[in-house]
Amino acid sequence: MYGAAGPQARSASAPVVRSLQRPPPPTTGVSFMNNQKQQKPTLSGQRFKTRKRDEKERFDPTQFQDCIIQGLTETGTDLEAVAKFLDASGAKLDYRRYAETLFDILVAGGMLAPGGTLADDMMRTDVCVFAAQEDLETMQAFAQVFNKLIRRYKYLEKGFEDEVKKLLLFLKGFSESERNKLAMLTGVLLANGTLNASILNSLYNENLVKEGVSAAFAVKLFKSWINEKDINAVAASLRKVSMDNRLMELFPANKQSVEHFTKYFTEAGLKELSEYVRNQQTIGARKELQKELQEQMSRGDPFKDIILYVKEEMKKNNIPEPVVIGIIWSSVMSTVEWNKKEELVAEQAIKHLKQYSPLLAAFTTQGQSELTLLLKIQEYCYDNIHFMKAFQKIVVLFYKAEVLSEEPILKWYKDAHVAKGKSVFLEQMKKFVEWLKNAEEESESEAEEGD
Repeated sequence: MYGAAGPQARSASAPVVRSLQRPPPPTTGVSFMNNQKQQKPTLSGQRFKTRKRDEKERFDPTQFQDCIIQGLTETGTDLEAVAKFLDASGAKLDYRRYAETLFDILVAGGMLAPGGTLADDMMRTDVCVFAAQEDLETMQAFAQVFNKLIRRYKYLEKGFEDEVKKLLLFLKGFSESERNKLAMLTGVLLANGTLNASILNSLYNENLVKEGVSAAFAVKLFKSWINEKDINAVAASLRKVSMDNRLMELFPANKQSVEHFTKYFTEAGLKELSEYVRNQQTIGARKELQKELQEQMSRGDPFKDIILYVKEEMKKNNIPEPVVIGIIWSSVMSTVEWNKKEELVAEQAIKHLKQYSPLLAAFTTQGQSELTLLLKIQEYCYDNIHFMKAFQKIVVLFYKAEVLSEEPILKWYKDAHVAKGKSVFLEQMKKFVEWLKNAEEESESEAEEGD
């Protein structure tokens, strides 16, 4: 019974079990799917994406160098042909990757090792800056080669700038002649805008400065730069990169003075550069003087201490008194917040300036200083409209306080004034000037009677 029922029960339940199981896919379907994943149909000539590690393995500057040197050797010393060869080769060779190698070859004739030496086992070419004649005309021709190349392949700009910075750091490894050629070339490239003046930062390297290499290189560089442009254009380029106040750093710390710089570069034939640096130092010293003056006035330092400080700065930086009185006037007028009402500002100004009269009087010991102060007062009253009616009151105050004297006032009134507010201020001063003239005549009469 059980034997008959058992097989029937199992056979009845077997289909139920199978219905819960996932049927296996056909064998042919698996094979087709796998084939799709393993191998896709490809077109002839399709390029597969290369892994980065494989690209690094294929970096071969030596092979690139051989191609460039072979091409330069074939062109010879005709720089027009060299420029054409480099232009055409950029389409075949990877300039972007091998920019440093390319520029090493064009400057030094081969790849440079650290320090600036050429490797003995490497190919070299004489079609390069270092093997060329040492004259400005030749360097100008080479500058055209670099200029054309970089204009054609703009992405080389950054690489070329980095190359020049590196070459400047390698200066000790080059001969004097090679340094001279590189200096002339760099000057021309700075003049035509191929290079930015920021590359000069490399010249402030401590070792180059200490051994005098930086200063000697700068002489040749600035000569060729100024030859292409003028000192004003050079100054503008230096200012753009905040290099205009750093030129004295071409010398060691114990020689960083205006006198030493002026002597060195003037004797080298760069008088205009010497004068420019002297002017820059003077401008810097004046700005520093005004800043310090304003701080001393804000602190309320005694006038005797301020006067002593100013006189020391005048002597140290060779600042003339007429310039100093202008700085003091500006500093005095900037230490107070002026009333916006015209009828009140004159009274405020007289009270404020009366307090500072002793300081101003200490630096109007020359007629030119007094005249400078008068012009500063005129310009200030014109530029600040609320002071237009205060001009005569300020001048009279300074006359009484012996900051100003008769002669400079009369000279200002006659022909030394400027155009700003001329008619208004001359009208204001008319009665006072007449009084001065009468007082002067009476003094002369009294003197004659005394005689």
